[in-house]
Amino acid sequence: MTAGPAFSAAATIEVTDVSKWFGQKVAVSDLSCSFGPGLTGLLGPNGAGKTTLLRMLCGLLRPSDGSVRVLGVDPRRDPSVYRRLALVPEEDAVYGILTARQFVRFAADLTGVARDRVAEAIEAVDLASAADRPIAGFSKGMRQRAKVAAALVTRPEVLILDEPLNGTDPVQRAHLIAVFRRLAAEGRTVIVSSHVLSEVERMADRVLAVVDGRLAAAGDVPSIRRAMADIPYRVRIDVGGTRAVAAALLAEDVVGSVAVDGGRIHVETTDLVRLGRVVPRIAETAGARLTGFEPEDESLESVFRYLVHRR
Repeated sequence: MTAGPAFSAAATIEVTDVSKWFGQKVAVSDLSCSFGPGLTGLLGPNGAGKTTLLRMLCGLLRPSDGSVRVLGVDPRRDPSVYRRLALVPEEDAVYGILTARQFVRFAADLTGVARDRVAEAIEAVDLASAADRPIAGFSKGMRQRAKVAAALVTRPEVLILDEPLNGTDPVQRAHLIAVFRRLAAEGRTVIVSSHVLSEVERMADRVLAVVDGRLAAAGDVPSIRRAMADIPYRVRIDVGGTRAVAAALLAEDVVGSVAVDGGRIHVETTDLVRLGRVVPRIAETAGARLTGFEPEDESLESVFRYLVHRR
Protein backbone atom coordinates (compact mmCIF):
# COMPACT_ATOMS: atom_id res chain seq x y z
CA MET A 1 0.00 0.00 0.00
CA THR A 2 1.32 3.42 -0.94
CA ALA A 3 1.99 5.63 2.09
CA GLY A 4 0.88 9.23 2.51
CA PRO A 5 -2.20 11.23 3.50
CA ALA A 6 -3.98 10.42 0.24
CA PHE A 7 -3.95 6.73 1.14
CA SER A 8 -5.77 4.76 3.81
CA ALA A 9 -3.94 2.06 5.78
CA ALA A 10 -7.04 -0.17 5.72
CA ALA A 11 -8.23 0.62 2.21
CA THR A 12 -11.65 -0.55 1.07
CA ILE A 13 -11.39 1.47 -2.16
CA GLU A 14 -8.16 1.82 -4.17
CA VAL A 15 -7.72 4.28 -7.03
CA THR A 16 -4.49 3.76 -8.97
CA ASP A 17 -3.24 6.17 -11.66
CA VAL A 18 -6.79 6.80 -12.84
CA SER A 19 -7.62 9.14 -15.71
CA LYS A 20 -10.91 9.72 -17.47
CA TRP A 21 -11.43 11.73 -20.60
CA PHE A 22 -14.44 12.45 -22.77
CA GLY A 23 -13.16 13.24 -26.24
CA GLN A 24 -10.73 16.13 -25.80
CA LYS A 25 -11.93 16.94 -22.28
CA VAL A 26 -9.91 15.48 -19.41
CA ALA A 27 -12.16 15.11 -16.36
CA VAL A 28 -9.75 13.19 -14.09
CA SER A 29 -6.01 13.09 -14.60
CA ASP A 30 -3.58 10.50 -13.22
CA LEU A 31 -5.22 10.39 -9.79
CA SER A 32 -4.16 7.92 -7.10
CA CYS A 33 -5.70 7.67 -3.64
CA SER A 34 -7.58 5.27 -1.41
CA PHE A 35 -10.49 5.30 1.03
CA GLY A 36 -11.05 3.29 4.17
CA PRO A 37 -13.46 3.08 7.10
CA GLY A 38 -14.49 6.51 8.35
CA LEU A 39 -15.71 9.64 6.63
CA THR A 40 -13.67 11.22 3.86
CA GLY A 41 -14.64 14.54 2.35
CA LEU A 42 -14.05 14.99 -1.37
CA LEU A 43 -13.69 18.71 -1.86
CA GLY A 44 -13.54 20.73 -5.04
CA PRO A 45 -15.33 23.36 -7.12
CA ASN A 46 -18.04 22.42 -9.57
CA GLY A 47 -16.39 20.86 -12.61
CA ALA A 48 -13.35 19.67 -10.65
CA GLY A 49 -13.93 16.00 -11.54
CA LYS A 50 -15.52 14.86 -8.27
CA THR A 51 -18.65 13.36 -9.80
CA THR A 52 -16.66 11.61 -12.52
CA LEU A 53 -14.40 10.07 -9.88
CA LEU A 54 -17.36 8.91 -7.78
CA ARG A 55 -19.02 7.34 -10.81
CA MET A 56 -15.83 5.39 -11.52
CA LEU A 57 -15.77 4.20 -7.90
CA CYS A 58 -19.31 2.90 -8.36
CA GLY A 59 -18.58 1.23 -11.69
CA LEU A 60 -20.89 3.55 -13.60
CA LEU A 61 -17.95 4.80 -15.68
CA ARG A 62 -14.92 2.89 -16.89
CA PRO A 63 -11.56 4.63 -16.34
CA SER A 64 -9.83 5.63 -19.56
CA ASP A 65 -6.59 4.63 -17.83
CA GLY A 66 -5.63 3.19 -14.45
CA SER A 67 -7.70 1.00 -12.16
CA VAL A 68 -10.34 1.13 -9.44
CA ARG A 69 -10.92 -1.61 -6.88
CA VAL A 70 -13.80 -1.59 -4.41
CA LEU A 71 -13.78 -4.13 -1.58
CA GLY A 72 -11.08 -5.99 -3.46
CA VAL A 73 -12.78 -6.21 -6.86
CA ASP A 74 -13.23 -4.20 -10.04
CA PRO A 75 -16.84 -2.94 -9.82
CA ARG A 76 -17.15 -3.09 -13.61
CA ARG A 77 -16.31 -6.81 -13.62
CA ASP A 78 -17.92 -8.07 -10.42
CA PRO A 79 -21.47 -6.72 -9.97
CA SER A 80 -21.85 -8.61 -6.68
CA VAL A 81 -20.10 -5.65 -5.05
CA TYR A 82 -23.25 -3.57 -5.58
CA ARG A 83 -24.90 -5.42 -2.69
CA ARG A 84 -22.28 -3.87 -0.43
CA LEU A 85 -22.10 -0.39 -1.97
CA ALA A 86 -24.64 2.44 -2.27
CA LEU A 87 -24.57 5.72 -4.17
CA VAL A 88 -26.58 8.86 -3.49
CA PRO A 89 -26.24 10.78 -6.78
CA GLU A 90 -26.36 14.53 -7.10
CA GLU A 91 -29.18 14.30 -9.61
CA ASP A 92 -32.78 13.98 -8.44
CA ALA A 93 -32.93 10.25 -9.16
CA VAL A 94 -36.40 9.77 -7.67
CA TYR A 95 -39.82 8.69 -8.93
CA GLY A 96 -42.18 11.53 -8.14
CA ILE A 97 -45.31 9.39 -8.32
CA LEU A 98 -44.06 7.21 -5.45
CA THR A 99 -44.30 8.09 -1.80
CA ALA A 100 -41.04 8.18 0.13
CA ARG A 101 -41.94 4.86 1.75
CA GLN A 102 -42.64 3.25 -1.63
CA PHE A 103 -39.41 4.65 -3.04
CA VAL A 104 -37.31 3.22 -0.19
CA ARG A 105 -39.20 -0.09 -0.41
CA PHE A 106 -38.45 -0.18 -4.14
CA ALA A 107 -34.72 0.22 -3.36
CA ALA A 108 -34.97 -2.63 -0.85
CA ASP A 109 -36.70 -4.89 -3.39
CA LEU A 110 -34.14 -4.15 -6.10
CA THR A 111 -31.30 -5.24 -3.83
CA GLY A 112 -33.15 -8.14 -2.24
CA VAL A 113 -33.04 -6.88 1.33
CA ALA A 114 -35.82 -7.30 3.87
CA ARG A 115 -38.65 -4.79 3.73
CA ASP A 116 -38.61 -4.49 7.51
CA ARG A 117 -35.57 -2.21 7.07
CA VAL A 118 -37.64 0.44 5.28
CA ALA A 119 -39.05 2.11 8.39
CA GLU A 120 -35.59 2.13 9.99
CA ALA A 121 -34.05 3.89 6.97
CA ILE A 122 -36.84 6.48 6.83
CA GLU A 123 -36.55 7.16 10.54
CA ALA A 124 -32.77 7.54 10.23
CA VAL A 125 -33.19 10.57 7.96
CA ASP A 126 -36.08 12.02 10.00
CA LEU A 127 -38.62 11.62 7.19
CA ALA A 128 -41.25 9.51 8.97
CA SER A 129 -43.85 12.30 9.15
CA ALA A 130 -43.80 12.71 5.36
CA ALA A 131 -43.11 9.10 4.38
CA ASP A 132 -46.54 8.51 2.84
CA ARG A 133 -46.62 11.65 0.72
CA PRO A 134 -45.65 11.58 -3.00
CA ILE A 135 -42.08 12.66 -3.58
CA ALA A 136 -43.24 15.00 -6.36
CA GLY A 137 -44.46 17.39 -3.66
CA PHE A 138 -41.23 17.29 -1.66
CA SER A 139 -38.79 20.16 -1.30
CA LYS A 140 -35.25 19.69 -2.57
CA GLY A 141 -34.03 18.93 0.95
CA MET A 142 -36.72 16.31 1.50
CA ARG A 143 -35.90 14.62 -1.80
CA GLN A 144 -32.27 14.49 -0.70
CA ARG A 145 -33.29 12.73 2.49
CA ALA A 146 -35.43 10.27 0.54
CA LYS A 147 -32.42 9.40 -1.63
CA VAL A 148 -30.24 8.90 1.45
CA ALA A 149 -32.90 6.64 3.00
CA ALA A 150 -33.00 4.54 -0.19
CA ALA A 151 -29.24 4.07 0.11
CA LEU A 152 -29.31 3.29 3.84
CA VAL A 153 -31.96 0.58 3.49
CA THR A 154 -29.29 -1.74 2.07
CA ARG A 155 -27.00 -1.14 5.07
CA PRO A 156 -24.01 -0.65 2.74
CA GLU A 157 -20.41 -1.17 3.76
CA VAL A 158 -19.48 1.64 1.37
CA LEU A 159 -21.68 4.73 1.09
CA ILE A 160 -20.87 7.33 -1.59
CA LEU A 161 -22.74 10.63 -1.50
CA ASP A 162 -22.47 13.28 -4.21
CA GLU A 163 -23.41 16.74 -2.87
CA PRO A 164 -26.00 15.21 -0.50
CA LEU A 165 -26.67 18.43 1.43
CA ASN A 166 -27.71 20.54 -1.56
CA GLY A 167 -31.05 22.17 -0.88
CA THR A 168 -31.27 21.14 2.76
CA ASP A 169 -32.09 23.65 5.47
CA PRO A 170 -29.81 24.06 8.53
CA VAL A 171 -31.76 21.56 10.65
CA GLN A 172 -31.85 18.93 7.89
CA ARG A 173 -28.17 19.52 7.20
CA ALA A 174 -27.18 19.02 10.82
CA HIS A 175 -29.24 15.83 11.03
CA LEU A 176 -27.75 14.30 7.88
CA ILE A 177 -24.22 15.19 8.96
CA ALA A 178 -24.88 13.38 12.25
CA VAL A 179 -26.14 10.34 10.30
CA PHE A 180 -23.03 10.26 8.10
CA ARG A 181 -20.70 10.61 11.08
CA ARG A 182 -22.52 7.82 12.94
CA LEU A 183 -22.14 5.47 9.97
CA ALA A 184 -18.44 6.32 9.77
CA ALA A 185 -18.04 5.63 13.50
CA GLU A 186 -19.59 2.20 12.93
CA GLY A 187 -16.74 1.38 10.55
CA ARG A 188 -18.45 2.04 7.22
CA THR A 189 -16.55 3.71 4.40
CA VAL A 190 -18.36 7.00 3.79
CA ILE A 191 -17.33 9.40 1.03
CA VAL A 192 -19.07 12.77 0.83
CA SER A 193 -18.46 15.07 -2.12
CA SER A 194 -19.10 18.79 -1.73
CA HIS A 195 -18.07 22.19 -3.03
CA VAL A 196 -19.32 23.82 0.17
CA LEU A 197 -16.26 24.19 2.35
CA SER A 198 -17.92 24.58 5.74
CA GLU A 199 -19.93 21.38 5.14
CA VAL A 200 -16.82 19.30 4.46
CA GLU A 201 -15.08 20.70 7.50
CA ARG A 202 -18.03 19.87 9.77
CA MET A 203 -18.26 16.30 8.48
CA ALA A 204 -14.85 14.97 7.63
CA ASP A 205 -11.73 14.26 9.61
CA ARG A 206 -9.94 13.47 6.35
CA VAL A 207 -10.16 15.54 3.18
CA LEU A 208 -9.09 15.00 -0.41
CA ALA A 209 -9.13 18.20 -2.45
CA VAL A 210 -9.54 17.85 -6.22
CA VAL A 211 -8.87 20.71 -8.62
CA ASP A 212 -9.04 20.31 -12.42
CA GLY A 213 -9.26 16.54 -12.09
CA ARG A 214 -6.06 16.27 -10.09
CA LEU A 215 -5.48 15.58 -6.42
CA ALA A 216 -4.40 18.95 -5.04
CA ALA A 217 -4.11 18.15 -1.32
CA ALA A 218 -4.92 15.43 1.21
CA GLY A 219 -5.02 15.06 4.97
CA ASP A 220 -6.94 16.55 7.88
CA VAL A 221 -7.66 20.26 7.78
CA PRO A 222 -5.00 21.33 10.33
CA SER A 223 -2.24 19.31 8.63
CA ILE A 224 -3.10 20.76 5.22
CA ARG A 225 -3.03 24.23 6.76
CA ARG A 226 0.40 23.64 8.34
CA ALA A 227 1.79 22.22 5.11
CA MET A 228 0.81 25.38 3.27
CA ALA A 229 2.28 28.02 5.52
CA ASP A 230 2.22 30.60 2.74
CA ILE A 231 -1.56 30.55 2.43
CA PRO A 232 -2.85 33.98 3.40
CA TYR A 233 -5.35 34.33 6.20
CA ARG A 234 -8.38 36.53 5.60
CA VAL A 235 -9.36 38.72 8.54
CA ARG A 236 -12.37 40.99 8.99
CA ILE A 237 -11.72 44.15 11.00
CA ASP A 238 -14.59 46.32 12.27
CA VAL A 239 -13.23 49.76 13.03
CA GLY A 240 -14.17 53.44 12.84
CA GLY A 241 -12.08 55.71 10.59
CA THR A 242 -12.04 52.86 8.10
CA ARG A 243 -10.12 54.50 5.25
CA ALA A 244 -7.39 55.96 7.44
CA VAL A 245 -6.86 52.60 9.15
CA ALA A 246 -6.86 50.78 5.80
CA ALA A 247 -4.22 53.14 4.40
CA ALA A 248 -2.02 52.59 7.47
CA LEU A 249 -2.43 48.81 7.21
CA LEU A 250 -1.23 48.84 3.60
CA ALA A 251 2.10 50.22 4.80
CA GLU A 252 2.69 47.21 7.06
CA ASP A 253 4.79 44.35 5.68
CA VAL A 254 2.58 41.80 7.45
CA VAL A 255 -0.38 42.84 5.28
CA GLY A 256 -0.76 41.36 1.82
CA SER A 257 -3.92 43.12 0.67
CA VAL A 258 -6.68 45.36 2.03
CA ALA A 259 -10.28 45.79 0.88
CA VAL A 260 -12.76 48.26 2.39
CA ASP A 261 -16.44 47.33 2.62
CA GLY A 262 -18.44 50.03 4.39
CA GLY A 263 -17.28 50.09 8.00
CA ARG A 264 -15.30 46.88 7.62
CA ILE A 265 -11.82 46.13 6.37
CA HIS A 266 -10.88 42.75 4.88
CA VAL A 267 -7.17 42.01 5.21
CA GLU A 268 -4.98 39.18 3.92
CA THR A 269 -1.96 38.26 6.01
CA THR A 270 0.43 35.34 6.38
CA ASP A 271 1.00 36.10 10.07
CA LEU A 272 -2.18 36.34 12.09
CA VAL A 273 -0.39 36.91 15.40
CA ARG A 274 1.62 39.88 14.14
CA LEU A 275 -1.45 41.39 12.53
CA GLY A 276 -3.25 41.08 15.85
CA ARG A 277 -0.57 43.26 17.43
CA VAL A 278 -0.46 45.79 14.59
CA VAL A 279 -4.18 46.53 14.26
CA PRO A 280 -4.81 47.90 17.82
CA ARG A 281 -1.75 50.15 17.50
CA ILE A 282 -2.93 51.57 14.16
CA ALA A 283 -6.48 52.07 15.45
CA GLU A 284 -5.19 53.91 18.51
CA THR A 285 -2.94 56.15 16.43
CA ALA A 286 -5.84 56.98 14.10
CA GLY A 287 -8.17 57.65 17.02
CA ALA A 288 -10.49 54.97 15.70
CA ARG A 289 -12.63 52.62 17.76
CA LEU A 290 -11.82 48.94 17.11
CA THR A 291 -14.88 46.74 17.63
CA GLY A 292 -14.07 43.54 15.76
CA PHE A 293 -11.13 41.40 14.65
CA GLU A 294 -12.15 38.01 13.31
CA PRO A 295 -10.49 35.48 10.96
CA GLU A 296 -12.91 34.92 8.10
CA ASP A 297 -11.51 31.65 6.89
CA GLU A 298 -9.19 29.99 9.39
CA SER A 299 -10.64 26.83 7.97
CA LEU A 300 -10.84 24.77 4.81
CA GLU A 301 -11.99 27.94 3.03
CA SER A 302 -8.48 29.37 2.97
CA VAL A 303 -6.94 26.09 1.86
CA PHE A 304 -9.43 25.73 -0.97
CA ARG A 305 -9.05 29.32 -2.12
CA TYR A 306 -5.30 28.90 -2.21
CA LEU A 307 -5.53 25.70 -4.22
CA VAL A 308 -7.84 27.28 -6.78
CA HIS A 309 -5.74 30.42 -7.26
CA ARG A 310 -2.49 28.44 -7.37
CA ARG A 311 -3.55 26.49 -10.47
